[in-house]
Amino acid sequence: MSTLEEFASVVASEFPEDRLTYQKSVPTFHPECAAEAAALLKLANEHGRQLYVTGFGNNIDPAGDPFVRMLSIRTDRLNDLQEISPDRLKVRTGSGYPLREINEHLARHGLFLPHAALPYVGSAGGAVAVDLSARLGGRDLSIRDYVTEIELVTARGDVVTLTSEPSEPASDYGSVQMLAPSWGLIGLIVAVTFHVVSMDRAADYGDMKMEAVLRGEFLSSLDSRSKVGDGLSFREFKNKLDPRNVLPVV
Repeated sequence: MSTLEEFASVVASEFPEDRLTYQKSVPTFHPECAAEAAALLKLANEHGRQLYVTGFGNNIDPAGDPFVRMLSIRTDRLNDLQEISPDRLKVRTGSGYPLREINEHLARHGLFLPHAALPYVGSAGGAVAVDLSARLGGRDLSIRDYVTEIELVTARGDVVTLTSEPSEPASDYGSVQMLAPSWGLIGLIVAVTFHVVSMDRAADYGDMKMEAVLRGEFLSSLDSRSKVGDGLSFREFKNKLDPRNVLPVV
């Protein structure tokens, strides 16, 4: 196993020089496409190094002793609004695109993404990774209900596309529901496709209230002593996609 400094030196030599920076002394990799993210994760597996996935740094940010031994992956350069399809009621964005800016572009097409109207200061991929949720009319409204497709780089460095319904060959990797929430422990979300609604329905979501983003509760469910169904299923899923624990629970 190489040291973090040695691994950072390898990363710096394998990619364009601006991909590796230091954020608060933490070596941080900024992929600009799925292929670069995949190459980094494969290197981490080869060198026995652990990584940490982060977005804007609001809800998933490396801070504290566990991170002095890890290289961080930040999605800030996966920040393009890739496609708006009014006829299909879809919008596809890079994972680092600010969630709150999506409706500005959708409005020009008479479309609306409910969760983009919430006071969440983070990326589209981050919102999926934390399973951004709200309350509306006494019921829960999860962002995963609006996700139809995710491009994911797994912890092993595989690039896969997950849909809202498992299908071959992606079924080995589950469906989008397994990514919300996942908090970057399965892989790096590269792009997300959302189902959107007509702007005529925006008023129906006027009373929507964002629920707290609670990372601690999710991590508690992953404790090996926990027998909670969702946590147990996620642990099994993570062990399958990350057998070398490249994306550790911290």
